[in-house]
Amino acid sequence: MRVDPPVLESLGDHDYLLRFVHDEDSVVVCLHADPAVVAQIGDDEQEVVKATAIYLIARQSPEDLPKQVDLDTVAAAYEGYVDELRRQLRR
Repeated sequence: MRVDPPVLESLGDHDYLLRFVHDEDSVVVCLHADPAVVAQIGDDEQEVVKATAIYLIARQSPEDLPKQVDLDTVAAAYEGYVDELRRQLRR
């Protein structure tokens, strides 16, 4: 199983379209970058979104992701998510 890094497209208003290429298939997910969660992790919203996408596909297949993802939901579902991403983005 090969998953390429996601391609991000800003839709404005803290919303992003994420395109994953998984084997031969393409998966599209909409992600809302809740400003409060972004502020806990880092200064660059797009970097937080990209790191979140990579974090999620390390834990599940892109096909299994919901079509709409909110960062506050990710933070609630994955203990340690905020701290791990904060560490990653400080490197």
